[in-house]
Amino acid sequence: MRPFDRRHALQLLGAGGAGLIGAFPFAAFGQERPYPRNLMADPKFGSDPFTLGVASGDPASDGFVIWTRLAPKPLEPYGGMALKPVAVLWEVAEDEHFARVAMKGEALAHPELAHSVHVEVAGLRPDRPYWYRFRVGSEQSMTGRSRTLPAAGAKVQRLRFVAAGCQHYEQGLYTAWRHIACEALDFVFHYGDYIYEGPDHGAGPFKANGRSYNEVRRHVGGEIYTLDDYRRRYALYKSDADLKAAHASAPFWMSFDDHEIDNNWAADFDQDGTAPEVFAFRRAMAMQAYYEHMPLRRTSMPQGGHMRMYREARYGDLLNAFVLDTRQYRADQLYGDTLAPLGPEAFAERSIMGAAQEKWLYDGLGSSDTRWNLIAHQVMVMNLDQRKVLPKKGTNDQATYSMDQWPGYMANRRRLLDCIDKRCSGNVVNVTGDAHRHYAGDLVQDEHAPGADGKVISSEFLATSISSGADGQGDEDAYSRQVRADNGFLKATTDQRGYLLCDVSPADWVGELKVLDTVTAAGGSLSTYARFAIEHGKPGLQRA
Repeated sequence: MRPFDRRHALQLLGAGGAGLIGAFPFAAFGQERPYPRNLMADPKFGSDPFTLGVASGDPASDGFVIWTRLAPKPLEPYGGMALKPVAVLWEVAEDEHFARVAMKGEALAHPELAHSVHVEVAGLRPDRPYWYRFRVGSEQSMTGRSRTLPAAGAKVQRLRFVAAGCQHYEQGLYTAWRHIACEALDFVFHYGDYIYEGPDHGAGPFKANGRSYNEVRRHVGGEIYTLDDYRRRYALYKSDADLKAAHASAPFWMSFDDHEIDNNWAADFDQDGTAPEVFAFRRAMAMQAYYEHMPLRRTSMPQGGHMRMYREARYGDLLNAFVLDTRQYRADQLYGDTLAPLGPEAFAERSIMGAAQEKWLYDGLGSSDTRWNLIAHQVMVMNLDQRKVLPKKGTNDQATYSMDQWPGYMANRRRLLDCIDKRCSGNVVNVTGDAHRHYAGDLVQDEHAPGADGKVISSEFLATSISSGADGQGDEDAYSRQVRADNGFLKATTDQRGYLLCDVSPADWVGELKVLDTVTAAGGSLSTYARFAIEHGKPGLQRA
């Protein structure tokens, strides 16, 4: 084991440019020496320790986070690792062959964090691609590609990104991630539901959106509650080759939704009525496992069962991106968390973001001087009437709305749209997810209220799922017909798997709803279901 050496520690700080996470991995825990006494001195592995791939995220104009986790046997306890810290070498280069290495250093993979590594690389040049990799012992990881942000205020003529999420392992293959890996992108926004917490459903059929499918793949074990459970579920999902390829292709802005912890959880409450002080233990373990498996900065490290996940990124003079967290701070869902009419409680003073995050967002929008603003969050903003169809009567039931989405928090929704309208009209686009189908529509204040003026304030692209819901039914099912008929602001919807591709220029913002013909069989074919453009300064979707 290498003894503590202050000169070597200072060299690590200078050579790596990685800040405390790369050079002093224990600095976050208040220790001063870079090498603990129980360091694994000569790590050897009987199989590849990089089975979960590599990833990068949270880019800045001078760097980004690079991530990996050592797990030679990912589904076994501790990922097949001995419970000792391991020194991991990392490199960042200006070319994919590593002929021009820009930064390199060491980081520690701690057993306390499932032998994950989060290196905050800094000191790079803005607005250019970089390649990175890791080495431990004689083993080397796959190569990942990342990209730094443009310098603040720099002229940017084009930005391409994807929004994707909801990747239920049992219900479909990750074909969409393979296609995303082949796109030329500046970043990927993962809106959440990276894992699903439910038990293995066995080999029998399951129902999704009124249709029956056979399980495509199997979960391991029952519903997940413990830290080991969550770690194993992430290891199962991240072992997928297509997902690994996507992570290695571009930096990700990560955000969680509900299934990373428990379906439709809200702040201190789960869906089962568990006492909040008991649910807090599950939430804390789930958040630790989430951090361990994502390319997140130390500012997002869980503390006391909470994570700071709302954050901002600036892409030169073209775009400010605001990534929200609509789970940790929200009031509990109304009316039993069902589809329900908009009663007076839905308009009461309740928040889906919490006061501190609201102020942060409104201040950010108010001071933004970029050409466009992106609000990237988890659940639908559109006030979508999703009334039940009554086939025997041939008429529709009364209007109902999702209490898990923004319509359950109408006061907060009104403040959001009012802020957009008054502070940055004509340059804000909302990108969301969670609903397992594509939606594209315009945002109007109190769309269904009597006397609403119909003024389009912003627009929303809701990205469909990667695999949740299996193959889907297209756009002529009863639900699709109903929501199109009863919501004039809705421009398109389809129940197919895929992702949203956005292409942003100073003049316009183009969103393409990408769909696959199948995810329950290999080789699904990708196509564009619909394409919409928003002209700068003129809110509202137009067919493109």
